[in-house]
Amino acid sequence: MKNSLGLRICVNDMKYRNRKKNRLQNYDYSQNGMYFVTICTREKEELFGKIENGEMNLSELGKIVEKCYLEIPKHFDNIYLDQYVIMPNHIHGIIEINQVGNAYMRSLDIDRAKMLLSKVVQGFKATVTRIGNGYDKDNKKERVYAFPTIWQKSFYDNIIRNEISLNKIREYIINNPKIWDRDRKNIENIWM
Repeated sequence: MKNSLGLRICVNDMKYRNRKKNRLQNYDYSQNGMYFVTICTREKEELFGKIENGEMNLSELGKIVEKCYLEIPKHFDNIYLDQYVIMPNHIHGIIEINQVGNAYMRSLDIDRAKMLLSKVVQGFKATVTRIGNGYDKDNKKERVYAFPTIWQKSFYDNIIRNEISLNKIREYIINNPKIWDRDRKNIENIWM
């Protein structure tokens, strides 16, 4: 199913083993390009904060999510971050892969989880979970949250193919907190 921007959405949180594949078949997610990514919390739990007066107020876990998201380029040389927003139960972001020589380019027969975009998202989710559950070797922090699983399995993506699409997605991301009440009541709008 697609929303008004023509982006894929997930209508409900299906059992993991029955979920359809989220990645586009025969597409190399390690190649240069811009990708609109949505990463959701497990069971739609609103863990990252609250929307008040059209603005997102981050919880402690939400602050960890933001810090880890902004540090992605430190861990992946050819990854650049564009517009993003952290919502109570998901994060939207535009991730750009821009590598000279496509060092990560792989055969299309390889497992999609080993492609660069998936590695970036997996690394981000793992870091948030590790820090959120109390392991922060840099800051020697005490346990912040005790969640066995913060994230829904996998993530949603849209390959951004042109400037018009990029600008519509940026606008959607910027306005997402302002339309939260409408999104929240219509599950189709939450997962793009």
